[in-house]
Amino acid sequence: MEASEYRFMAEHEDRHWWFVGRRAVLAALLDGLALPADARILEVGCGTGGNLALLGRYGRVTALEMDSYARAFAQQKTGVDVRDGLLPQTLPFVDERFDLVCLFDVLEHVADDHAALAAIAGLLAPGGRLLVTVPAHQWLWSVHDEHLHHRRRYSRAGLHALLEANGYVVDRTSYFNALLFLPAAAVRLVDRWRGRRTASGAALPSAAVNRVLTCLFAAEAPWLRRWNLPFGLSLLALAKPIK
Repeated sequence: MEASEYRFMAEHEDRHWWFVGRRAVLAALLDGLALPADARILEVGCGTGGNLALLGRYGRVTALEMDSYARAFAQQKTGVDVRDGLLPQTLPFVDERFDLVCLFDVLEHVADDHAALAAIAGLLAPGGRLLVTVPAHQWLWSVHDEHLHHRRRYSRAGLHALLEANGYVVDRTSYFNALLFLPAAAVRLVDRWRGRRTASGAALPSAAVNRVLTCLFAAEAPWLRRWNLPFGLSLLALAKPIK
């Protein structure tokens, strides 16, 4: 990502509606995983560490981050062991295995997503799970994707097939961020039609608007604890390697 995006994350991810709402959804999913009492958890591509406190409620957390600024910020902020590495080539976990590996909006940045998923399968302990989130729908591609250095967006069927092709049994896939789907899709399409080079709505909104958007996004969490959603701006998948 651009250096400015890491600085934005560091400053705003504790309160920006998108980060807060996504953490609510992730917490609902994690609550249902029945992880071991002292689960070993790895977040790959932890950015500036906004998810590490949440993951720490479920076990012992280690993280991986390629960007030096983000890595230093995350480690200072959380005290978590955040290691330098790049997916899939340089993973500093030769003898370590994890009960849960998390990729939260990371896979879309990786040139070879097949190799990335294959490498992660090798990091999972017997019975371990992979929890991944990615942006949905290639037709929603926008200047914001370009600014974030995304390489692709995913369909539900495509993500499912990608996981299966790389040795996983897929427990579930679902869209999420559905309540904001129509307005966000409309904004992205208008931006594309106008040829805008900056994305509308990417900045931190006013406090009142931020609260409303947070509530709308987080409202999906109880539903996603049990059921899937048929559409949304993002996708999630829960899978385990075939071993």
